[in-house]
Amino acid sequence: AGFGIAVTALLGWLTHRLVIGYLLEAEPINQVLATGGLLFFFQGAAMVAFGIEFRNLGVSLGSLAVSEDIYLSWTRVLSFALAGVAVVLLHRFLSRSYLGMAIRAISQDREIMILMGVDTKKLYLLTSAIGGGLAGLAAVLLVLQYDVHPFIGLSFGPITFMVCVMGGLGNLVGGFLAAFVFSMLITVGGYFAELEWGYVMAFAFFIATMFARPQGLFARKS
Repeated sequence: AGFGIAVTALLGWLTHRLVIGYLLEAEPINQVLATGGLLFFFQGAAMVAFGIEFRNLGVSLGSLAVSEDIYLSWTRVLSFALAGVAVVLLHRFLSRSYLGMAIRAISQDREIMILMGVDTKKLYLLTSAIGGGLAGLAAVLLVLQYDVHPFIGLSFGPITFMVCVMGGLGNLVGGFLAAFVFSMLITVGGYFAELEWGYVMAFAFFIATMFARPQGLFARKS
């Protein structure tokens, strides 16, 4: 697990070094197209390296009986706990450390940070490495629960997009709360009907929220 997280952190660093760093001044559409191309590149590379077969660790930790009809998988409980610890540590890093506060400041006004003598290139590289490491942690937690394959990321892409938008871009706590709201909608919908109806409820809630609060439900007030 630790090795995988380290590898993805290195991949995040290299991706920014070789691709993203040259697009910081480009138009947003160019950045979207380039990162979309990177997605297909990494998926193709994974398919060549590992094949298209579904793989799993074969780990089963049993279930926790909440009631006669409700059971919680211990792997999901463990994944939630580890993800919560990661969120808390990241929040403390961004809010308490010098580097974390510099990252937050540069996201708000890059030009001012340059004038203050801050090496923005190093900060961007650090941020990309942290993002890559967190992606690796997410992959570790997912492989505990699902069969994985090179295109598994496409299954979580739409819900991840909704979480980021509803949580408010740049708002870590808002993103966590948005993820919790969506998970509850999907779970409740799946419990009373079909799992697909849970996703329908989540998407409908997202669309309605965007009409009422397009900046995100948990976005900070400017």
